[in-house]
Amino acid sequence: MNATLRTRVGALELPNPVVTAAGCAGAGRELAQFFDISSLGAVTTKSVMLEPHAGRPAPRMAETPSGMLSTTGMQGPGLDVLLQRDLPWLCSRGGRAIVSVAGAGVAEFGELARRLSEAEGVSAVEVNLSCPDPASSSGRTFADDPERAEEVLETVRSQARSELPVLAKLAGDVPDVVELAGACVDAGADGLSMINTLRGMAVDTRTLRPAVAGGLGGLSGPAVRPIAVGCVYRVHEALPEVPIIGMGGVRTGEDALEFMAAGASAVAVGTVNFSDPSAGARVLREFTEALEVRGFTRAADLVGAAHRTGPRG
Repeated sequence: MNATLRTRVGALELPNPVVTAAGCAGAGRELAQFFDISSLGAVTTKSVMLEPHAGRPAPRMAETPSGMLSTTGMQGPGLDVLLQRDLPWLCSRGGRAIVSVAGAGVAEFGELARRLSEAEGVSAVEVNLSCPDPASSSGRTFADDPERAEEVLETVRSQARSELPVLAKLAGDVPDVVELAGACVDAGADGLSMINTLRGMAVDTRTLRPAVAGGLGGLSGPAVRPIAVGCVYRVHEALPEVPIIGMGGVRTGEDALEFMAAGASAVAVGTVNFSDPSAGARVLREFTEALEVRGFTRAADLVGAAHRTGPRG
């Protein structure tokens, strides 16, 4: 039996439900030496800003139990380099691009959406709401305030061409992830990516200083997966018609199966790429095998299965 893997995330149609997570694979070039990058559903680019950013000083990453702390400070060469170098390269390899965008303010998000709408080869735009909100004096991000997140999504949707799917990337460490999801959908998001890294900290016990520059970092990896699966489950329960790309600690095909049963239509492979750069292809293979073992003929039939069976007890 060969299961049908074709997947839809709103208007975004993918050959299979396994994509890369933003920030963990560049624009795909680093992974292409290990497997055919076009075999994945899509490549989600590292979050791009309008202008080049040097980011935070080192150290930017630190290993933690079952996870990793990172704090890049939105380092990157800017939109022009993505459009002139990275996106053409990915398209030449047959890859599909979900472009993650990060704005220093609401207006920058809108300008990014406008320019990406004019570019060839952009399959979808993912809006990174974990950017610092310049209107906040306490270091809050856009994701911390549903009203500000809604403002960002309204601006992006108004500037993006109508047929270009817009995905809102949600944080999991917010007061109410369902409220945040609803605000983004009301503002025009076609789907959701969840969850982003969780804010955390580690102290280097040799120096007694924070392990990453700036003190706090974003926690990713297997340690966050139960939280991520729970967020996906809750949002799918509240908004069953809204497509979700689930992410957070996906390492195996069984992990992908878990996210989709909780309500995700696709899954993103992130932190594991740093230790296993062929993980995307392996997860896809393992997921396909797990799907067929359980008798599913279509990946789409798995979405939300945990809701249909109900909780134990």
